[in-house]
Amino acid sequence: MSTHPTLVWLRRDLRLHDHAALELACRDGAPVLLAFVFDPALLAPLPRQDRRVDFILEALQDLERQLRLRHPDLGLIVRHAPPREAIPALVREAGATRLVYAHDDDPYALARDLAVQAELPRDIRVESVQDVTVFERRGLLTGQGKPYTVFTPYKNAWLRAVTAAHLAPRAPRLEHLAASPLATGLPSLADLGFEPTDLHARFRGGATQAQAQWDEFRRERLAGYADQRDFPARKGPSYLSPALRFGLLSIRELAREAWARREAPGAAVWLSELIWRDFYHQVLHHHPGVVEGPLKPEYAAIHWEEGAEADAHFAAWCAGQTGYPLVDAAMRQLNQTGYMHNRLRMVTASFLCKSLGLNWQRGEAYFAEKLLDFELASNSGGWQWAASCGCDAQPWFRIFNPVTQSEKFDPDGAFIRRYVPELASLPSPALHAPWSARPVELGGLVLGRDYPRPVVDHAEARARTLARYGVVKRVAP
Repeated sequence: MSTHPTLVWLRRDLRLHDHAALELACRDGAPVLLAFVFDPALLAPLPRQDRRVDFILEALQDLERQLRLRHPDLGLIVRHAPPREAIPALVREAGATRLVYAHDDDPYALARDLAVQAELPRDIRVESVQDVTVFERRGLLTGQGKPYTVFTPYKNAWLRAVTAAHLAPRAPRLEHLAASPLATGLPSLADLGFEPTDLHARFRGGATQAQAQWDEFRRERLAGYADQRDFPARKGPSYLSPALRFGLLSIRELAREAWARREAPGAAVWLSELIWRDFYHQVLHHHPGVVEGPLKPEYAAIHWEEGAEADAHFAAWCAGQTGYPLVDAAMRQLNQTGYMHNRLRMVTASFLCKSLGLNWQRGEAYFAEKLLDFELASNSGGWQWAASCGCDAQPWFRIFNPVTQSEKFDPDGAFIRRYVPELASLPSPALHAPWSARPVELGGLVLGRDYPRPVVDHAEARARTLARYGVVKRVAP
């Protein structure tokens, strides 16, 4: 057994339980140190009030508390510096002979990890392990040895391949965690150059609160997930996507529960959502070009709307001022909380691309800036699905009608009333399309003054979209 410590570099695994990198690090009995690095290259482009930085700091504070409960001398080693400098320096300062971390297949992360390894002494053992998804990289391939590009065959292969071993918890031997003088406390938001945010209470508390929320969801709401998940005014979703994004929960524990109960509709649909996440991660691994453009290259030729009117429409979409109440409520939810209901992500994305005729990449970038649970693989995959240019995408001729979506999934208008309060007094039938309401239904509301008129006519926009995509389909090989 080595007396030299092993350094575990935490990234997207901000917890102590069911932790693949930590379990691997603890196997040989050497002292184990935990480090996290705030990367200036990732922080610099963010607004000074960014909920994700607040969220990460909350998670680290919770992790620090858990360590202190185990022993008052334990603590996290936290640095604010380029990882290619910080990690090699910590290895030297700690006298570590081994570095362990979990895979991250985002293109920036892959380049970062190579840069860190290049700066390490050759005698340092570097080990990385799978943790972010159940299957990753080349874990699932077609019979021809190729990556899947259609979800249903991928899902079927996932369900055939998964075993209890894939989902078994990775239980680290935490008695090997060691104190270090390098653990000098956590920075504040101000130390990092950021300001406090209005982070919603639902997303505070780190892994401790995430575990409590997961326990509540699986006990009380998982069974009804299939029936409740599409209605934004109901407590149907799990709200666990930020916790999963930053590793406050293990994907294994979520998938293990869903897989064990997969014969029930709620658990089966929940499991399918987790498999979608695996699917998008393997798409990103095999097709990293999706970060820059459409997976289906012919769709790069689409002529999107441009100019002053297009910019005004984009600004209205961002601000929740399109005149379509469900779209506006969804965008305001995003702006006010950093979260958006999954059904509404599809509605707002379809509206941007196929009602406003704007490039999906503009919306993808806005979501990347605002979403607390932003994950490159899922965000890129979801937007290309909505724009019909990615893997297993929504057919190009299928266009969400924001009014019928509103009537179906927010029939009483409870969600709209919450986020578009200027419409709260309207009767439900008038709430979904106020421009069609009778004056008596509008009361004193004046469209164009108190609430905008629709920025586009849906029927006319639909015709333009069919023509726009039709040109591409006719000339595609």
